[in-house]
Amino acid sequence: MLFTEPTFLFGFLPVLLAIYYMAPARARNALLVVASVIFYARDGGAFTWIILGSILVNTTAAIWVERLGRTRQARLLLAGIVGLNLLSLITFKYAGFLVQNVNAGLTSIGAGTFAVPSLLLPIGISFFTFHSISYIVDVYRRQAVAQKGPIGAALYLLFFPQLIAGPIIRYHDIAAQITGRVHTTAQFALGVRRFSIGLAKKLLIASIVARPVDAIFAMPADELTAAHAWLAIAGYTLQIYFDFSGYSDMAIGLGHMFGFTFPENFRYPYIASSVQEFWKRWHISLSTWFRDYLYIPLGGNRRSPGRVYLNLATVFFLCGLWHGAAWTFVVWGLLHGLFLVLERIGLGDLLERVPKPVGWVYTLAMVMTGWVFFRADSIASALAMLRALVGFGTGAPTPYAASWYLTPELVLAMVAGIIGSMPIVPLLSRAASQPSPGEGHARWYPAWEAGAVLAVVLLLAVSITQVALGAFTPFIYFRF
Repeated sequence: MLFTEPTFLFGFLPVLLAIYYMAPARARNALLVVASVIFYARDGGAFTWIILGSILVNTTAAIWVERLGRTRQARLLLAGIVGLNLLSLITFKYAGFLVQNVNAGLTSIGAGTFAVPSLLLPIGISFFTFHSISYIVDVYRRQAVAQKGPIGAALYLLFFPQLIAGPIIRYHDIAAQITGRVHTTAQFALGVRRFSIGLAKKLLIASIVARPVDAIFAMPADELTAAHAWLAIAGYTLQIYFDFSGYSDMAIGLGHMFGFTFPENFRYPYIASSVQEFWKRWHISLSTWFRDYLYIPLGGNRRSPGRVYLNLATVFFLCGLWHGAAWTFVVWGLLHGLFLVLERIGLGDLLERVPKPVGWVYTLAMVMTGWVFFRADSIASALAMLRALVGFGTGAPTPYAASWYLTPELVLAMVAGIIGSMPIVPLLSRAASQPSPGEGHARWYPAWEAGAVLAVVLLLAVSITQVALGAFTPFIYFRF
C-alpha cells in the first residue's frame, strides 16, 4: 500500500489511528501487527506467508540465542540464522543475476548454460532482511533483550511505516519503545507535520521531476545531447533525494503518530564537501548498519591501511549490490568505495585545505556521476549518458529537444528542490528563535511558527490535490 494513495490516506490510516487510540494500551502492539500484515498483504500477496514464517523463525532463534549466552552453540545458531536470512535474500533477489553471469562465462568457453530462474521479488525484502539480522545480532551482543512473545518481535520486523523502504531501524534503538512508549499531543502533531512535509517532497517535487527524467533515460543513445543529459541527471539527483527522504519523513512522521521515535535518515547530503561527509548525511540508517554489522566486524579502522581499504571496498561493493541485482549498482557502490579510499589516502587532507565550495563541487560531481550508473538500465546506457554529459553525444534529430521538457511546473519543482536541498529553513528557524537584543525573548518566533503551520497546511492541501489527480510515481526504493 502506497503512502500516497487515497486508500491509505483516507481509509487505512485514519481508521487505524482511531482504533489505536480507543484500544487499551496492552492491545495496541497486537493491533499494529495486524494492521501491518494487512498493509503488506494488499500487494505482497502470498509473500506475506513467507514474511510471517521468517518472523517466527527469527523470533524463536533469538530466544534461544539469549538463553545460550555467549557460547559456541549460540554462535553457531547465530551464524545459521543470519545465513538463512541471507539465503532467502539471495534466492529471491540475486538468483537470476547469478545464473546470468555464470551463463555468460559458460558461453565464452562454449559450454552449455542453465535456465535463468524468474522469481518475483517480495516487496521490501532487503529492508526486512537487514532488520531480521539486526534483531538476532543485537540479542547475541546483549545490546537488547529478546522479545519473549511473538507480538513484540513481529512489531519490530513488520511495523508498516518502515517495512517497505526503511529507514533501517536497529533493534537495540527501538526495543524499549516496543514494550513501553509515551503518547503526547505534541508528538502526534510533530508526526502529522513530518508526514505532510514528506508527502509534499514526494508529490510536489520527486514525482514531477520523475517524468522528464524517465523520458530522457529511455531515449535512444544517439539522440542524447549535452542538454538532455544534464537535465536528466540534475533531475534525477533531485528526484532520488526527495523521493527517498520524502518516504523517510513519512515513515518517521507515522512513527511519531503511534508513539515511536525513528532515527533520522537524511541530513542535507548535497551540502557535503567530501564523499565521507556525504555518507554521514545520506541514507544514514544504511551506512550505520553496514558500519556496525559488517565494517567493524571485518576489523574497521583497526587493521593495516591496506586491509582498511579492502574493508571499505568490500562494504561498498555489497552496498551497491544490496540496492539491486545489476552491475550498474555494483559500479555505483565501487565508485563510492574508491573515492572513500582516495580520501583516506590523502585526498581528504587536501579537501580540508581548499575552500569549502571546491570540496562541495567535487563531491556533487562525484555523486551525480554515480547517480548515472544507479539510474541507467545498463553499463552501456550509463556510458552513453556520461558521454553526452561531457559533450560527446551524437545528438541525432529528435522531436523532443531538452527545452521541450522545461515546463513551468518542472522549473518550479526543480527550483523548490534546489532550495529544499539546503538547510535554509532550519537556519531561518534558529534565527527566529534567537532572543531579540535587549528583550530577552524571541520576538519573531511566534510569527515564524504560525507561518510554518500555515505552510504545512498549504503543502498538505496541494499534495492532496495531486493525490486526487493520481499524479505520482511509485517510490524508487520500493524495488529494493
